[in-house]
Amino acid sequence: MAALQTCVSAMGMYMAPSVKSEEEREARAIEFIGKFPTLVAAAHRVREGKDIIDPDTSLNRSADFLRMITGEKPDDFGADVLNVSLILHADHTMNASTFAARVTASTESEPAAAVAAAVGSLSGPLHGGANERVLIMLEKIGSKENVAAWVEQKLARREKIMGLGHRVYKTKDPRATILQKLAHEMFEQLGTSPFYESAVEIEKCTEENLGKRGIYPNVDFYSGIVYNKLGIPSDLFTPIFAVSRIAGWMAHWLEQMRDNRLFRPTQHYTGEREVPYVPIGERKEQVSA
Repeated sequence: MAALQTCVSAMGMYMAPSVKSEEEREARAIEFIGKFPTLVAAAHRVREGKDIIDPDTSLNRSADFLRMITGEKPDDFGADVLNVSLILHADHTMNASTFAARVTASTESEPAAAVAAAVGSLSGPLHGGANERVLIMLEKIGSKENVAAWVEQKLARREKIMGLGHRVYKTKDPRATILQKLAHEMFEQLGTSPFYESAVEIEKCTEENLGKRGIYPNVDFYSGIVYNKLGIPSDLFTPIFAVSRIAGWMAHWLEQMRDNRLFRPTQHYTGEREVPYVPIGERKEQVSA
């Protein structure tokens, strides 16, 4: 994510400075959306010591992205699976990265600055990376047979189970439902995965206990399993989220620019009042004492 954020900032140096008209802004949005898959794939290839693969405009966005990552043209089914996943992740109300993009854009900064702010927000573990941690969790569990005892221990200790629960949904995340169906179809065609079997068992074992508290699988619960089956390294999951979410960020940026007002939240002081003034010298003495 650090490489992606740096690349986005660098892009700002090579883009035309004027984005005042609606046509210029739309062109800039399309440029960002188009370049994100290439940025992520190129950064991955470089770190692997492999040659960067140029885009192929004859392929759709998802198929070409997989090709630029793996070096091989994917079959239509694999490309369609990734395409659906990218659509599901493209936008999701005023989440942290979208807010970061809008508040930065509201200063009328260059759009690259707004996108870089969004990428930086997504790099934080409370926003991005949950699907990667779900996969790590499933690897530690091992097999479907170990799930029931593992879940029982987690519930007894009141510990968090990755991929369950959402700040908005108190039912099963509708995106998770679609991804689970997609995963089921994929494993029927490409062979099953122990990760998927364990994930389904976790959902079954937690439904009665956590469901009544409004805690169900979210979109990250199954997305990492799908990406893993497509041969995508787990540390690319969050950058791929950005490849998807750039469409939402740009849509919000365009909306913000149409009727822009600077974001300026107010603060409510909740500390002590009417505290007596203490001279600086005495403060230092108090600190040293």
